[in-house]
Amino acid sequence: MRTRTILARLQQAYPEATCALHHSSALELLVATILSAQSTDARVNMVTPALFARYRTAAAYAAADPTVLEQEIHSTGFFRNKTKSIIGMAQALVERHGGEVPDTMEALVELPGVGRKTANVVLGTWFGKNEGIVVDTHVQRLSTLLGLTRETTPEKIERDLMALVPRERWTWFSHTLIAHGRQVCIARRPKCEICVVNRWCPSSRV
Repeated sequence: MRTRTILARLQQAYPEATCALHHSSALELLVATILSAQSTDARVNMVTPALFARYRTAAAYAAADPTVLEQEIHSTGFFRNKTKSIIGMAQALVERHGGEVPDTMEALVELPGVGRKTANVVLGTWFGKNEGIVVDTHVQRLSTLLGLTRETTPEKIERDLMALVPRERWTWFSHTLIAHGRQVCIARRPKCEICVVNRWCPSSRV
């Protein structure tokens, strides 16, 4: 019952919650999501316009010069690993999927540098398929604060949330918690006094 109320209140506050990464194709979203690891969406959105203009296909990324790509994505952090992931992912798309991004969890997680979280972002946001819930740092922190899970690993947190949230709202729910975590439930200074779910939150300070 408490979860239903929390969902209803969040639905009123964030009816149109969506992915903050700018993209116009499944490939762009996949690249942006890989870049967003240990970085901010705002930072990624600063880097991707030039990147997307230069690399328009999986084949273009697959043939990229790693030292050049490293420089282009340098500011997102962990640029060597991310370069390896993007080029490897693109080569796998060309070799196995005709250069197209697949729309199944099984095929996506077999791509280099793509884990379940990244696959969930692409499936839910681009393909409209609710295969799971994206558990990033905001979702992990807020679902714990709200008392929706006691688990500490993303896989187990995701399982708890999938059991609580109706399947058709999984993608919306993760986008909503991310938005709420950025705007209201800020880690260092949560604005509990303006939070729409403060009455139902065990961690609320008001």
